[in-house]
Amino acid sequence: MIGFIKKDIAMIQSNFKLLGILLVVYIVMGLMGEMDISFILPFMSVMIMISSFSYDHYNQWDAYSISLSDGRKNSVKAKYVATILMIFIVSIATLLLSFMISYINTQTINYEQILFSMFGTVFGTLLVLTFMYPIIYKFGVEKARVGIFLIVFGIVGVVGFLAQYVDFSFLAKSLSFLEDYLVLILVIIAILMVYFSYKISEKIFRKKEF
Repeated sequence: MIGFIKKDIAMIQSNFKLLGILLVVYIVMGLMGEMDISFILPFMSVMIMISSFSYDHYNQWDAYSISLSDGRKNSVKAKYVATILMIFIVSIATLLLSFMISYINTQTINYEQILFSMFGTVFGTLLVLTFMYPIIYKFGVEKARVGIFLIVFGIVGVVGFLAQYVDFSFLAKSLSFLEDYLVLILVIIAILMVYFSYKISEKIFRKKEF
């Protein structure tokens, strides 16, 4: 599987420049006190990894990989592992930069706020991953992008509609006792989401013909 991971990383090396540019933009905007764009960087790491699916399709990699021992299983597993590695490496770099920018601007570091913000970003990025990858394996990259676009705007529309007509304060009060365990609960949810997403993708890929 290590070879599969190296292949995915090698295929997206040309996109590392984009992440580097975004890091520079984030530093400049952070030092200027402009909008915080730290959440964009982990999300972009997923988008960059998604581009590897297009490379796989163009080079007919999937047809070749299934001829290898445990090729179908390792191909899917490597894609998830490589993506998660990208997310966490970019997130750690962003976290360290956030500490630096906070200290330069205020001579203090609000560890709790920055860590919680980054944790939420990583969770949201993993959520995108868990939805997108099974759809990509099922329908391909192009159709998946359209599907995700419609799903995201559909969710935003539904949430916006409910926010206008439904009072969620009762829900916040009923769940207040879980505050002390929020991080642990979200970690468990994230692990389960990624696991089930991986199993679904693997099942789809096992049945796919090339």
